[in-house]
Amino acid sequence: MTVTETASLQDEVRVLARERGAVILSHNYQVPEVQDVADYVGDSLGLSRQAAATDAEAIVFCGVHFMAETAAILCPEKTVLIPDPDAGCSLAASITADQLRDWKAQHPGAVVVSYVNTTAEVKAETDYCCTSGNAKAVIEAIPGDREILFLPDMFLGIWLERVTGRKLTIWLGECHVHAGIRPADIERWQADAPDAELLVHPECGCASQCMAFGNDRTHILSTEGMVDFARRSDKTRFLVATEVGILHRLHKEAPGKSFEAVSERAICQYMKMITLEKLRDSLRDWRHHVAVPPETAARARLAIERMVAIA
Repeated sequence: MTVTETASLQDEVRVLARERGAVILSHNYQVPEVQDVADYVGDSLGLSRQAAATDAEAIVFCGVHFMAETAAILCPEKTVLIPDPDAGCSLAASITADQLRDWKAQHPGAVVVSYVNTTAEVKAETDYCCTSGNAKAVIEAIPGDREILFLPDMFLGIWLERVTGRKLTIWLGECHVHAGIRPADIERWQADAPDAELLVHPECGCASQCMAFGNDRTHILSTEGMVDFARRSDKTRFLVATEVGILHRLHKEAPGKSFEAVSERAICQYMKMITLEKLRDSLRDWRHHVAVPPETAARARLAIERMVAIA
């Protein structure tokens, strides 16, 4: 698609959104042309807060399916659409509600903390949801004498143990993109770019290794944390260990600075399933609706509202 064609399609999307009374929410990992037409671009926590706060009649969610489900749970009176209903998540698929119920039965009395990257059915079995942006605060809000079951990302769980000093019982799930960023990728960049700041998402398998570097150039951050850090920093070169979609927003939010992916292979095929054409079609044809059964939504809502409320 040419630049002119892209701009024309973006204009069409904006007109349709106004006519439909819809707000467009985009995750940081979406393709650039979708990010550029969105009303709000952010991480899972920011998007959940925007969904909860919007007065728009409809939400078009450019992200993966569990994110649209979260919006539908928070806003049961609104229409929630996703441009491609097959945009899933390998991490969310790593645990089912039945598996969680069995796990809870083995640990009676434990507090369940689920990463937001889970299905609505799993959230319904959860006490607290969290994102990478507020996971530490969520863990620290739970009394120290309570056992915590943390799911499904084992690397985020290991990182939380280190930064909170709490022993967690951790589900052995992973994000295939972040798990694919290997220690060798970090070591190569540490050697090739000694002048750069290293921004690492806590879902990465290398996050614990990066913490062991013990220098002031290594920062374990959520995607929103990366944007905020880069914007405020007086440094000019950054290496980024997360899905490559974040680079577009980093360049926009911190112009004149250099951002390089630690691994060019860190691409989520699910996040890239939503295109500008599918977004246009979603608004034009009013599809694809995302709904959560009322009983499931009611049980999941408390855990999500706790996530949204904790800084």
